[in-house]
Amino acid sequence: MTVAQGPEYSGQDSKSLRQRAYEELRQQIVDLRLAPGSRLVERDLAAELDVSRIPLREALQLLQQDGLVVLVPRQGAVVSPFGENDVRDLFDVRESLEVLAARLAAERADDVGLARLSDQLEAARAATARKDRPAIALANARFHQMIVDLAANPLLESMLRPLEARTQWLFHLTKDRDPGRQCQEHEEILAAIAARDAHRAAESAFHHVHSGREASLAMAAEWSSGTIDPVEATKSRRRTRVT
Repeated sequence: MTVAQGPEYSGQDSKSLRQRAYEELRQQIVDLRLAPGSRLVERDLAAELDVSRIPLREALQLLQQDGLVVLVPRQGAVVSPFGENDVRDLFDVRESLEVLAARLAAERADDVGLARLSDQLEAARAATARKDRPAIALANARFHQMIVDLAANPLLESMLRPLEARTQWLFHLTKDRDPGRQCQEHEEILAAIAARDAHRAAESAFHHVHSGREASLAMAAEWSSGTIDPVEATKSRRRTRVT
């Protein structure tokens, strides 16, 4: 006798459940509802997200690929600590690849793409004017993502795409940085790209990314109170929020 599987385990539905769990957990991590070092208890998350443990575990594996989760064999999972060294590594990569993206965007962007980038900058300005910190972080992250799109280099995009979540996460963690200054620096990058000035675009992008390095490292030292051991963290049931 064959026992029919529930709809949750059919191929398409299982994939959609995994994707839903992945997207919800990713957002909770990025916007700090789940803070660095928090333990992720499968039983609790499965109940909260209304999924079984199979798609949940698959979602956690995807989050590990994004660098947002650390899976400890036979122990569980924690939100990645994301301490000073992680922030430093992220800036090292961004100062190279985002500068290249800006240069290529200046060489390759069409009018439609430039208009969309300008609209995105307006969204960031509006969020800044109403002091909506989560919206500011999201708008600024999307501005950077759109420059990568305008660069029209699939290899570069494949290298930067896995960093999107961590970059957006960084923008949330460093939400107290001056958003007005960030808008001004984005304006400079947009103006250089629109002028088709590849050298200026690259310089503006480097200055923008680099200008946030020291402040972000200082903030990282504050939020990462000591080194978080993922193995030890999986023994705790705590959920932490960044204040």
